Amino acid sequence: MGFFELKTIEQIKEENTHNGNLYGLVYDGAITENKDGQVTIHPISYHLNGLAIAANIYTPSGYDENNKYPALVVAHPNGGVKEQVAGNYAQKLAENGYITMAMDAAYQGGSEGMPRNTDKPANRVEDIHRAADIIAHFPGVDAVRVGILGICGGGGYTIKAVQTDKRFKAVATLSMFNSGIVRRNGFLDGQTATIQKRLAQASKARQREKDGGEVLYTPDMCDMPEEEAKKLPAGLYRDGYYYYGVNYRHPQSTFRYTVSSFLDLMSFDARNNADLINQPLLMIAGSAADTFYMTEGVFSAATGTNDKELFLIPGAAHIETYWKPEYVKQAVDKLVDFFGKKL
Repeated sequence: MGFFELKTIEQIKEENTHNGNLYGLVYDGAITENKDGQVTIHPISYHLNGLAIAANIYTPSGYDENNKYPALVVAHPNGGVKEQVAGNYAQKLAENGYITMAMDAAYQGGSEGMPRNTDKPANRVEDIHRAADIIAHFPGVDAVRVGILGICGGGGYTIKAVQTDKRFKAVATLSMFNSGIVRRNGFLDGQTATIQKRLAQASKARQREKDGGEVLYTPDMCDMPEEEAKKLPAGLYRDGYYYYGVNYRHPQSTFRYTVSSFLDLMSFDARNNADLINQPLLMIAGSAADTFYMTEGVFSAATGTNDKELFLIPGAAHIETYWKPEYVKQAVDKLVDFFGKKL
């Protein structure tokens, strides 16, 4: 189709051998096969700066490429892949009449890029710009009615991308995570005393890479023994261990990233220039989320739009908004109402 290639069934089967789902999807209620008259999944590949990017596009029931549909890009969390929570929300939003697209970030998941699991904010933002390029050319998409949902780390990068990319006419985040301030200060500002030490380590790691040496990585939380995970404080990281490492595990999902990525992450803050956002903005978070301070910070900084709303899901923790049925339903219902009015 010019801008992207639809994958063949043989390619799809070859890429997804880790579980019984044809498409490798690991979320509850995932599509297992395409059926007439139902939401349909279209695995595609396209290029970004010479790298092949893997994505899934979902089309709604009764899809007719000769009609015009609103469309949504869904940006995945840090460490996540399109087959997890991003796919869950993409499928559910397609069930409500949208053409949706969940893509793997460059250097991550099923997308190309070396070193693997490089996690640079500029890359993640460019992933989102490129997704806008691509989805506008999918048959049936109304290019003037494109919105975006960013989840967790993908939410922070979404906030940065839409500051300048006005092709996105409405913006939503779910359990937004401001990656830069956490990598710099630590979660809940618990590592401010070691910022310079960690920057020195990142600088050495980058030089080592460029000299042809070993690529150094941060530890992967999901590799720890469950007995150790049980000792983690209740909240984001313990819940994240069970979501990513146990209940919704995917072989291409990992929490490790290159140590050299800190050089870029530590100067990133989604709040910077948030006043450039003039689109309608919806920010969703769980009322019990220990990450809420990040959503609150961006919401306060987004002074350039008069059309913004903060929606709290009562009782929900951060990771629970990814999978827990009653919380997912509340989020989806709110998103459908928001995008229905704004696109």
